[in-house]
Amino acid sequence: MLLPIAALGPTTSDQPFLIRSASRLDQAERIRDDQWHLRFLNVSRAQTISQGEGVIVAVPDTGVDPHPDLRKNLLKGTDTVAGGLGNGQQDPNSHGTSMAGLIAAHGRGASLGALGIAPKSKILPIKAASADNFGEADDLAAAVEYATANSAQIISISSGGASTPRLVRAIKSAVAANIIIVASIGNLPHSATAYPASEEGVIAVGGVDRAGQHAAISVTGPKIDVVAPAVDIYSTSYGGKYSKGTGTSSATAIVAGAAALIRSKYPFLPAREVAHRLTATAVDKGPPGRDDEYGYGVIDLVAALTADVPPLGFESVSAPAGAGPTTAAAAQPGDESDGATARGLATLGVIVAAGVGWAVMARRRRRGDDPPPRISR
Repeated sequence: MLLPIAALGPTTSDQPFLIRSASRLDQAERIRDDQWHLRFLNVSRAQTISQGEGVIVAVPDTGVDPHPDLRKNLLKGTDTVAGGLGNGQQDPNSHGTSMAGLIAAHGRGASLGALGIAPKSKILPIKAASADNFGEADDLAAAVEYATANSAQIISISSGGASTPRLVRAIKSAVAANIIIVASIGNLPHSATAYPASEEGVIAVGGVDRAGQHAAISVTGPKIDVVAPAVDIYSTSYGGKYSKGTGTSSATAIVAGAAALIRSKYPFLPAREVAHRLTATAVDKGPPGRDDEYGYGVIDLVAALTADVPPLGFESVSAPAGAGPTTAAAAQPGDESDGATARGLATLGVIVAAGVGWAVMARRRRRGDDPPPRISR
């Protein structure tokens, strides 16, 4: 069965389209201001704490073009579908390059070009879908298997659809290998959470708009863990161009970038603890506690990197002897919390200690009075 890479179908809402302007230099000069999600998430402050250094993020998608704003962070990957160069670095569609740019674009100087959430992380590109943005579920399975075998610490899957036994095995094996898997919850008009976002151990991501409210395109349901910006998201595209898109694909890549920041700062945290940091420090939206529109809330990059979040269980810190601290309680001098220690429910039902599920429950922050930053034009 076909697996649509553009989050449940080739809908125009989740398919990035090219920005056309007078010149590519003009685009590069304007793109950073257009990336409103960077200000909304306070990325500049978060990147003074971590930039994702040392983390490899696999992007199984339509391939990743070596864009000038991204190519320094682009590794040699592979293709699991025919028609590419064999290294994952060809993208005739734009979707994969857009996702990779949201994660790891380094831009060109202080304000020129696109910027990713984790600009010192590396992208492992895997062409798992053809130019029409579709791929077989087993092509995605092969991509996940490749990522697992090639040192990926995070797999960002901006797609959903049917599962096969091979894909289920690949996802479960990656989770067992301590790899963080982030997947899009899906876009309306589809109403059901697609695979692999529905799988235990996968961080399922929904979307919010510029005002921080539920994005109309985002599927709702009990599997949602966190939400991130998903409307009018600007990023890289093929041929040195830029794109703009709306959908949970973009939100997923942004959350994958957030996971890269955390894993870089706390390299010995197990994957489930990284997920716990994201859910425990999320800004609660909607009804108090987890809900089917926002999950545990909107990701908060600074809080996820600095808050004193207790581990889920006594077995959770698996650093070798002498490796140093793994929690924000031992943050570097100069790191500051935003004044709110946030704790919340564990995510995804994957926190297990000695065969018993553990969950840490406490207050989580609500920020109903803080308006999101506005874009100046």
